[in-house]
Amino acid sequence: MSGTTLHFRAQTVPTLIMVLMAPVFCGLGLWQLDRAEQKRNIASSLEMRRKLPVLPITYDLPDAGQLEFRKVMAEGQYLSEKTVLIENRKFQGKNGFHIITPLLLADTGQIVLVNRGWVPRQNNQPSFVTPDGLVRVEGEVSIPQPPALKLSQAPTEFVASPHWPFLTLEHYATWSGLEILPFVILQSQADSNGFIRRWPQPQANDAMHIGYAVQWFAFALITMVIWFRLSLHKQASGEAK
Repeated sequence: MSGTTLHFRAQTVPTLIMVLMAPVFCGLGLWQLDRAEQKRNIASSLEMRRKLPVLPITYDLPDAGQLEFRKVMAEGQYLSEKTVLIENRKFQGKNGFHIITPLLLADTGQIVLVNRGWVPRQNNQPSFVTPDGLVRVEGEVSIPQPPALKLSQAPTEFVASPHWPFLTLEHYATWSGLEILPFVILQSQADSNGFIRRWPQPQANDAMHIGYAVQWFAFALITMVIWFRLSLHKQASGEAK
C-alpha cells in the first residue's frame, strides 16, 4: 500500500509576492511602534511642561512649539474692539461661543490672543463683559489649528465678520491688522468674569499605534504562512522527485 508525503518546493509567483510583501508589512509594523514611542515621549514632555512654574510672558520667550501646554501669565489691557466670537461651541449640550480677545501686554507692548472661555448663545449673541484697565491673565498656551475638514471659503468672506467657525492666527492677523504672538492663552478656570473654561486635555495615546503594529506584523505572518502552505506538495511514496 503506497502513501503520500509532503515535499517543500517553493513556487516562483508566491515566493516573489512573499519576498515583496512580508518586508513591507514588517516595516509598517516597526514604523507604528516608532510612532507609539514618539507618542510616549510627547506625553512625557507635555506632563513635564504642565508641572513647570508659571512663566511670565516677556520678550525672551522660547519657540511657540516649546511653549505649547505651558502655564503662562500676562498683564495688560484688553482690546475689546478686536474681539472675535467662535461659533457653535458646545457645553453640556448647549450652543454658545468662545470669546477671543487680544491683550496688549503692559511690559512689552506685544499682543497675545486670549481665549476667555465659553458663554451661551442668547438671541444669536453672547452676553459678556470685557474689563477695562490693567488685567492679569493666567492660562495654558495653545496653538490653534483649523479643522481637518473645513468648508471652502474665500479669505475675504471669512474675515469680514467677527463671527467665525474656527480660529487661526493667520486669519486673525489679516482681519485685525494686529501683529500678534504665535499662540493663544486658554484662560485659567481660576480667573473670574463669568466664563466657563473647561478645556479639553489632549492625550498622547500610544495604544492605537501598537494595535496597528500588531495588525501589520500579523499580515506579514499570514503572508509567510500562505507562502509556506503553497510550497508544500503531496507526493506518492516512491514517486520520482
